Amino acid sequence: MARLRSSYVCQNCGAITQRWQGKCESCGEWNAIIEEGAALGVAAAPARRGSAGRAFPLEDLSGVSKPEPRIATGIVELDRVAGGGLVPGSATLIGGEPGIGKSTLLIQACAAVARTGARAVYVSGEESTAQVRLRAARLGLASAPVQLAAQTLVEDIIATLASGDAPKFVVIDSIQTMWSDAIESAPGTVSQVRGSAQALIRFAKASGAALLIVGHVTKDGQIAGPRVVEHMVDAVFSFEGDGAHAFRLLRAAKNRFGATDEVGVFEMTGAGLAEVPNPSALFLAGRDIAAAPGASVFAGVEGARPLLVEIQALVAPTSLGTPRRAVVGWEPNRLAMVLAVLESHGGLKLGQYDIYLNVAGGLRVAEPAADLAAAAALVSSLTGAPLPHDAVYFGEIALSGSVRPVAHTGLRLKEAAKLGFARAFAPPALRAESETAGAGAGATPIGSVASLVALIAAAAVESKTRGKPSERATTTTAAG
Repeated sequence: MARLRSSYVCQNCGAITQRWQGKCESCGEWNAIIEEGAALGVAAAPARRGSAGRAFPLEDLSGVSKPEPRIATGIVELDRVAGGGLVPGSATLIGGEPGIGKSTLLIQACAAVARTGARAVYVSGEESTAQVRLRAARLGLASAPVQLAAQTLVEDIIATLASGDAPKFVVIDSIQTMWSDAIESAPGTVSQVRGSAQALIRFAKASGAALLIVGHVTKDGQIAGPRVVEHMVDAVFSFEGDGAHAFRLLRAAKNRFGATDEVGVFEMTGAGLAEVPNPSALFLAGRDIAAAPGASVFAGVEGARPLLVEIQALVAPTSLGTPRRAVVGWEPNRLAMVLAVLESHGGLKLGQYDIYLNVAGGLRVAEPAADLAAAAALVSSLTGAPLPHDAVYFGEIALSGSVRPVAHTGLRLKEAAKLGFARAFAPPALRAESETAGAGAGATPIGSVASLVALIAAAAVESKTRGKPSERATTTTAAG
């Protein structure tokens, strides 16, 4: 009879302790430690006898390597993030919030691969086959020869996949619902998630199938389960989006067969996820062309793709002892730094104002090049002076008040010129590069935050002299 030994495993980080605790000492999560048992002894897994092993040939670094073949999913944005398509035998983990569209994206990819004549299998552990068929019918994919299954036992799934022709494309939705008969713990626990993922990845490597695994996310946006699963797979994708907007972004956090800074843009429609070949035009589609203070256009780059987005700012007098600082789509610490630089080196007094900053369209901007666009929007809102509607802004602001150059300036200028923007306010080092590149929006150098404030303040004074009253009186002075 087997001898049972219990261990206590944190379901958030996978840490193992010898006794139950209310708070995990490794990750700090409360009420995440669950008792799990492991069978040892006669009824446990048979112990392997030690053997001398066999030698295998070693290769040199100078050997000729053939490029890995790719499986095109038929969805250009997904193939872009994957590095040109999925590699046979690879395992990809896709995470995202509930209802963001993970299952919709994967059933569309399954249908596209199946229509090429390859065997595509969709295994759902959360829905019945009837529910999957209803979604496929709503998306217009009912005629696609996708093989469906609603199973959660890993041994049965692998036996089914191994029968018949080898599959080219396998989707497991989701790994938290899978369980193995060889592991004595409930589905969704760390042991089950790790063991099920290991068995499925081993099958994918042996059969050459491209495996896509759906993973749940925690409340802080991280993929649920042990971190070892992210190390086991070849790629980790994150499907992001805001429920209030139709845009969805697919990012690669890890990719052994491609770049990790690529991004795919989708739009959620009634017929499923539609690819967005020109996301800049879509993000700026609802932009008010009429001059309005507090709005600037940021010329950003996501991976190798230029992306233009509007940054909106509102600076309003506060009635509270501590002014509010609210930001959506940008790093709050970055906003605090820009505000401090504007006060120290720009001569602005922002302590008596509530400040709100928003990135339009639900996009999240992470690169420091957005500093100059955010600062321009803030100064414009404070002074009531509209920014030029045909200008873009990009540049990193240093703590000294200077504007530092950023990468991919040529891509930013060409994308701005393609969408009709004639000017670009950017670091001084951009002038030489823009003259060398030839095509693109004309560059206006901004060397410091003080120069930016003076330029916008001068526009506010000119607007007043022309008899166009600002939305509110200017309460700031520009540093000379």
